[in-house]
Amino acid sequence: MLKSLTALALTAAVGCSVTAAFAAPAKIDATLKPDQPGLEIPRHIYGQFSEHLGLGVYEGIWVGKDSPIPNTRGIRNDVVAALKAIKMPNVRWPGGCFADEYHWRDGIGDPAKRPVRKNNWWGGTPETNQFGTHEFFDFVEQTGSEAYLAVNVGSSNPTEMREWIEYMTSPGEDDLAKERRANGRDKPFKVPFIGIGNESWGCGGEMRPEYYADVYRRFSAFFHKGADNPAVRVASGSNADDVNWTDVVVGSAGKRMDAISLHYYTLPTANWSKKGPATNFPVDQWYSTFYQTSRMDKIISDHTAAMDKHDPKKRIALYVDEWGTWYDVEPGTNPGHLYQQNTLRDGIVAAYNFNIFHRHTDRVKMTNIAQTINVLQAMILTDKEKMALTPTYYAYKMYVPFQDATVIPLDVTAPNLQGKDGKGVLQDYPAFNVTAAKAKDGKTYIGVANTNLTEGYVLNVNLGTLKAKSVSGDVLTSDKMDAHNVPGQPEVISLAPFKGGKIKNGTLELTIPAKSVVVVKLD
Repeated sequence: MLKSLTALALTAAVGCSVTAAFAAPAKIDATLKPDQPGLEIPRHIYGQFSEHLGLGVYEGIWVGKDSPIPNTRGIRNDVVAALKAIKMPNVRWPGGCFADEYHWRDGIGDPAKRPVRKNNWWGGTPETNQFGTHEFFDFVEQTGSEAYLAVNVGSSNPTEMREWIEYMTSPGEDDLAKERRANGRDKPFKVPFIGIGNESWGCGGEMRPEYYADVYRRFSAFFHKGADNPAVRVASGSNADDVNWTDVVVGSAGKRMDAISLHYYTLPTANWSKKGPATNFPVDQWYSTFYQTSRMDKIISDHTAAMDKHDPKKRIALYVDEWGTWYDVEPGTNPGHLYQQNTLRDGIVAAYNFNIFHRHTDRVKMTNIAQTINVLQAMILTDKEKMALTPTYYAYKMYVPFQDATVIPLDVTAPNLQGKDGKGVLQDYPAFNVTAAKAKDGKTYIGVANTNLTEGYVLNVNLGTLKAKSVSGDVLTSDKMDAHNVPGQPEVISLAPFKGGKIKNGTLELTIPAKSVVVVKLD
């Protein structure tokens, strides 16, 4: 690793592209165990998150019915088509920090009469409430996904939560159901997931875990879970490695919850005041990014262990409902809008995390990357009518076959690389990680995320009892470590056919390029 860093530093110093010529890549043996299937990979692991933040909703999703940008009832057609192509299973809304100042009545009824509020969390931008409950569910239904709502706990009360739920879900003749019908929706909305608060330890109320547990119990008492409202009740969970929050909240209120959340963001520097740039970053931040994202594995394990103390049968799910890279905003943009470019690095971060999530499906039943469009690690970037698909988007597209697939163990030991922690100390992490599963189409898929900037690997996979004759797939890579797409300009990074696979005598050989994501199908 140190040799690689030195070579790259010299290469960068003379202004060349970040590539290196090495001898034949290391060969690493692996074993697939198709006769030992594991758990199902819930499709909801590939969920999204869209908050009222910057251009995430307004322009990103909603352009208005009179916009020259092609739309259906105000919702962008190009965005809907792109999200349908990755089979977006769910979307979390309206926040985020925004959720704990959001009052649902602001976003229903005649759009011309909806109030304009100040978005205190995100740049002070006026919130017009043109995109409210009905518009959100229109978006959910157009994309073929499901709704995950975050209700206001920090600045609201159980009555407001209950009335919003009844407005959305009641099939009866009560006044809230009648009001929904008067606003254009006869049948109830389908609301399968409801979060009771967001980051209650921070922007959602600055609560202690003991206090939040009591608040949660109070709200859940008025949740009225039942036939009309079967939603999963999601407690507001921990910030990163704060296991004590999970321990206290699950211990005190676990009987009244179906899931608890977890938030963890990947910062190259682990420094919130100077996180690092999204493009033109130094080589050491490539590796520190992947060290920081590799920590997701242990963080999930630690929270799972805390949950196991109170819930040994694993009834309560863990939802990693905010995760992804967080960099310094792009120069010249509103700091409160969290707009950042999205490069090859981000695409590999996404795949690396997918592979981690697949190993924890005993607890992890949903994740939601932050965020879908124009905010943080986005799938899509827009510039008015122009749109670009990001490397992260393409990683999601590659992993579509893993939705609702069955895990197949794949034993392999990766060599270690090193990245700096928040104190500047080099720490080991696996250079690549892998996943394998049997998909709904009956085929076996293998995914590999290689974080090594300069070196590839040859994986020799013993296929065991699997009888496969051919291999095909896609690869996401580029000569440039910060390759990215720009709205309105030709794509410079997208998927390409993977030509590095072959099968002989029951062994699959995969030649994995440096800095890449590879997903293959075995026939």
